[in-house]
Amino acid sequence: MKLKLFFIAAIAPFVAAAQTPNFTITGKIGNLNAPAKIYIDYSSEGEGKSDSATLVNGVFKFAGNIAGIASSRMTLSREGIRDKEIYATGTGDVVYVNFGKEHIQIKSADSLYNAKWTGSMVYQEMKDFEKEVGPTVMTVHHNANVQLKMATPEQQKDTAYFKILDKKVQALRISRGEKMLEFARDNPASWFALQAISESVSGYNVKPAIALPLFNNLSAPLRLSHTGQGLYKILNSHTVTAVGAKAPEFSQNDVNGKLVSLSDFKGKYVLVEFWASWCSPCRAESPNLLKQYALFRERGFEILGVSVDHDKAKWLEAIKKDGLTWPQVSDLKGWESDARKVYGISGVPANFLISPDGKILGSHLIGEALNKKLGELFN
Repeated sequence: MKLKLFFIAAIAPFVAAAQTPNFTITGKIGNLNAPAKIYIDYSSEGEGKSDSATLVNGVFKFAGNIAGIASSRMTLSREGIRDKEIYATGTGDVVYVNFGKEHIQIKSADSLYNAKWTGSMVYQEMKDFEKEVGPTVMTVHHNANVQLKMATPEQQKDTAYFKILDKKVQALRISRGEKMLEFARDNPASWFALQAISESVSGYNVKPAIALPLFNNLSAPLRLSHTGQGLYKILNSHTVTAVGAKAPEFSQNDVNGKLVSLSDFKGKYVLVEFWASWCSPCRAESPNLLKQYALFRERGFEILGVSVDHDKAKWLEAIKKDGLTWPQVSDLKGWESDARKVYGISGVPANFLISPDGKILGSHLIGEALNKKLGELFN
């Protein structure tokens, strides 16, 4: 008995230490009270978590443990409805930020979007990164939508005004794409160099032949991190998922818990569609997929939806709300989805069109690109 008690006493400090949060985010947004809530979704080294807090006189606090630098999305909803803000027409009170094992304070008189952050070196490094390469795509679209919302009724009806605004958006996006690779080359020890390469590949279709040498030039800790190894797999996945290659097999449970395999659809043209309930561009593509499914299903076309959700309720809700009628599967591991890793995708929506004999015919076919390809196959 004494030995057992000694053992328990000996490990107690380590248990306590493990439970001590290594980051805190304390904030104050005006004088908001319930039902106003702050939501946070964050991931670090492959582990994702979500949390929420009701504001009391504007004050809230988050605490937790992360393995390294975290990527996060924070949402302020005055009505306490998280998804309403996320899926708002580009003007929701949502921010995408990075932070580390730090004790952070954020403060604003009116909104989360305008909040000032202090106490985070990682956040400051993120802002320095954005100064060099330009604002994120989310920020560019948010600002454009706010500008459009504030425009006069005459401007909102003026197609020339829309064209000027769109030209600014596209110019900022192109500029960021050009500068990110330069940043990665010049800052091989920065975590944001790793992010720059990843975004270049997923958002700007930079080829592995260009991105891989930049990746290999990164510091060893970055290359060997969970994020780095995931990017390495993606940079080399082009050989696995190249046009003409045999589509990698995978199996996941459907909405009823039944195991479904890609090979179950042999003999049909199959669009393996990676998506998520929280992904606005994915949801925006649903009407087009419904149309194509109705046109070609009877002629041998099938869609296999593969969700990278981790919340089953939200996954099922999105399927119902969007009226998706094709088979849906998910291992509910979020971004750690086994199928996502096998196919090496770095963002959603993403898809692969597979022939009846299991060969990859094309990838990342969105909107008219998909419609044209299906038209060629069936007409």
